Amino acid sequence: MTDQRFSPQPIAGWYMIGAIASLLFMIAACAMYGLHVATNPQSLPVDQRTVFEAEPLWVTSAFGLGAIAGLVASAMLLLRRKMAQPLMLISLVAMLAWLAGLLLVPGLRDVVTANDIAVAVIVAAITWTIFWFARHSNQRGWLR
Repeated sequence: MTDQRFSPQPIAGWYMIGAIASLLFMIAACAMYGLHVATNPQSLPVDQRTVFEAEPLWVTSAFGLGAIAGLVASAMLLLRRKMAQPLMLISLVAMLAWLAGLLLVPGLRDVVTANDIAVAVIVAAITWTIFWFARHSNQRGWLR
């Protein structure tokens, strides 16, 4: 008996809803990144400025890479292209690096709030879910 889980199957009716939701989430992530890099730290309250100034460039860059790779991957999902899966893997790894930076960089870890950590965990979890969706879609033969 063959394993039917990964054989080509007709595209699910919910596929486009998932692809559009993925694209909207990654557009929001790119907007958050854009706002972050465009923010003047001097215009922030002292507590937010402290967090902003404690963030190393690599942490900011990891978030940017994750958001941009995720946006392109989501567009590839919408177009049903196989490139979506490796791009979402890049996005996931970058988002996990961003989360790790928030948790492990001593100067940053000491000043981030529980809300900041919660948002980062939720973003990483949603990015993982979109990666799973891309992988699942590729395994089902829905991507060309």
